[in-house]
Amino acid sequence: MVRIINYYVTTLVALISFLFAGQTLASPDIEYWETSGGARVYFVEAMELPMVDIHVIFDAGSVRDGESAGLANLTATLLSDGAGGLDSNTIAKRFSAIGARFGASADRDMTTVTLRTLIGDEYMKPALALFNTVLTKPDFPEQDMERERKRMLIGLQHEEQSPSSIVERTFYKKLYGDHPYAVSPSGTTDSVNAITREMIQSFHAKYYAEKNAVIAITGAVSKDKAKDIAKQVMKGLAKGTVAPSIPVVTALETASVDNIEHPSTQTHVRMGQPGVKRGDADYFTLYVGNHIMGGGGLVSRLNEEIREKRAMSYSVYSYFMPMRQAGAFTVGLQTKNDQANEAIEVAKTVLQDYIDHGPTQKELESAKKNITGGFPLRISSNSKIIGYISMIGFYGLPLDYLDTFNANVNAVTIDQIKDAFKRRLDINKMVTVTVGGQP
Repeated sequence: MVRIINYYVTTLVALISFLFAGQTLASPDIEYWETSGGARVYFVEAMELPMVDIHVIFDAGSVRDGESAGLANLTATLLSDGAGGLDSNTIAKRFSAIGARFGASADRDMTTVTLRTLIGDEYMKPALALFNTVLTKPDFPEQDMERERKRMLIGLQHEEQSPSSIVERTFYKKLYGDHPYAVSPSGTTDSVNAITREMIQSFHAKYYAEKNAVIAITGAVSKDKAKDIAKQVMKGLAKGTVAPSIPVVTALETASVDNIEHPSTQTHVRMGQPGVKRGDADYFTLYVGNHIMGGGGLVSRLNEEIREKRAMSYSVYSYFMPMRQAGAFTVGLQTKNDQANEAIEVAKTVLQDYIDHGPTQKELESAKKNITGGFPLRISSNSKIIGYISMIGFYGLPLDYLDTFNANVNAVTIDQIKDAFKRRLDINKMVTVTVGGQP
């Protein structure tokens, strides 16, 4: 029975995604309200698939860890390992028996707890009841906590041997210094070892609160039914308070270079600086501009100069990662040890030339067509739509964000790109981190 339900769910998801992929989709209508306890709810009706997706997003990311890095991550991981007197095996079996999928994860800004379920009462009612139990009554059993702690520690040991993990952790530390964004959500060996059950219970009680929550719902239910779902999900959860603002990211004053030796034939490179936050007025200008410089894959300038002309790297890229506060602007590549310095210099030259002169009209038009042409695929399934509305809700973006996306892209001009890149990026104030062997 369980296999039949899961096959049914998977087949329907694949079918609807295939049908959508060949259409030009209208942007979904997003409806908004608040629960009586203060949670913000964002809802999109999507009747094509007999399912509903629910995301509950708390302002409970690793920025709230304090001195206990890894706390948000461990708390989210343990939610389904025991709740309301049910053990982890029972919870997993009950979700599986009705074809429901549960998930929980934490990143720097947020913790997201998710549920996907079929809409029939025989499926949705028990799925919502169990989801609420896991969300509001986690037991955080000691035995499960120790198992998850060991799993995290093994992961950290692996990261210590991985050049890609080393370069990423070092890059964020150099980029953000004392800011909470500096530390990985997975924590450190010392911080994870120091986390206690009492810390986890306290973190859950403080941040898993109705006023500190955003609920995103999409699926084959009416608005009235979505309101009932939101109430059921929040039932029994403390109202609490909204988490305080996190510190503003300090701009870099000088450049820095860190070369970390590692026994590998390839050198991993990260270069960048703090970029923009969600909702920034320059976001679409920088997004389109970066698509040309390093975000457009094989057609980007960085790829043309470093991969195509010089064969220095198989993959080279750049991106802005907006967050609650200024997220990272990153240039990344991987190259042979004896080519690392040259590849970095070429990347800097490309970046500086782009800051100075901007794109050509041909490049701009091509980027706009690429971005807007791919937009329908970005909203071609419930899982993609709920990802967008979760982001819109958590970061307080306009409800018409998806409706105006293509218009905002098409409105970008060369002069705007040149102006924004000159104001936002400074090649003389960037962090550069390399991890690799000696040439």
